[in-house]
Amino acid sequence: MERKKQKLELYVHIPFCVRKCEYCDFLSFSSEEALRKDYTDALRREIRAVDGLDGYQVSSVFFGGGTPSLMPPEEIMRIMNEIKNRISFSEDAETSLEANPGTVTAETLAGYRKAGFNRISFGCQSMSDAELKRLGRIHTVEEFRTGYRQAREAGFLNINVDLMSALPGQTYVDWERNLRMTAELEPEHISAYSLILEEGTPFYEKQDILELPDEDTERIMYENTHEILKEYGYEQYEISNYAKKGYECRHNIGYWERIPYLGLGLGAASLMEERRFSNTVDLKEYLQNSQKPRIIRKNMQKLSAEDAMEEFMILGLRMCRGVSEEDFQKNFGKEMADVYGKVIEKYIKMEFLQKKDRYVSLTRKGISVSNVIMADFLRE
Repeated sequence: MERKKQKLELYVHIPFCVRKCEYCDFLSFSSEEALRKDYTDALRREIRAVDGLDGYQVSSVFFGGGTPSLMPPEEIMRIMNEIKNRISFSEDAETSLEANPGTVTAETLAGYRKAGFNRISFGCQSMSDAELKRLGRIHTVEEFRTGYRQAREAGFLNINVDLMSALPGQTYVDWERNLRMTAELEPEHISAYSLILEEGTPFYEKQDILELPDEDTERIMYENTHEILKEYGYEQYEISNYAKKGYECRHNIGYWERIPYLGLGLGAASLMEERRFSNTVDLKEYLQNSQKPRIIRKNMQKLSAEDAMEEFMILGLRMCRGVSEEDFQKNFGKEMADVYGKVIEKYIKMEFLQKKDRYVSLTRKGISVSNVIMADFLRE
């Protein structure tokens, strides 16, 4: 009898953008068409060179960036075909493509659908042209609306929209308006994140003059997002993610559940057989050596059982259902209470954690201080 194959998630990094946004610290940059074609060829060489995939079956693929929708559908299709020639897919695999509304057309969206994508994720960020301009986005609200409609017409039945709160000059009323305008479009999924000032970004350098909302306003924005989106049929299933029933992002859930994942492309990170590593961030090195995994793979780290337990708790607590005591015992051969009992009881008494049906999860009150709580699960 053939052994059941293990789930595997794939992340494909497309590092190209029209221009860098003011808040962005992702590995991305502008490029010429010739470079993008060279990169496609390098990616395909890396895919062909990867070994050790026979025991796996792809459960999800996510093309992220950068701006994957800057690439012509033909190039994206060449990459996807290379992947499908290399490894089997489950029948219901989730295949996502990130898209900037300023880079899509009816034709390209139809092309991405033909290339095999069944989910598209629009980096909208705001439903206000003034806010989009301050962020350095290249699209307008009307361009997003047009792209959204064209995605539906192209056959996308699963659409995510990214929104950012706590933006420069943004009031609570502005944020609620953004949420309601987006929810009224009825996407299957909404990701709602607070702006983070990352070191090295233009926003970080000029944070003293940005006029950001104060902490109380930012907290109210976050807390009320759950209630507002619930009115439109969305359930919060993770700290920053909301979905209609059955449309939770399986790729992201896989990260939080520590399903093995393989990153392809410049700087892409992986977790395979309890080893973490990431590809080189040097474009020249990647283009020259993408077919030699031993050269482009950097920062190789074998995780100890303790490392894996910490990740299980910290990543799992991001999900609203929390972490399973049963799964902890199955994965590590120990009871969660024997390892983390003191920490769990401490936060249950403070009403930041709760136990239900053998799951430990954050309370609504606990979500607002989740970073502090999660840090307490680092055993050192």
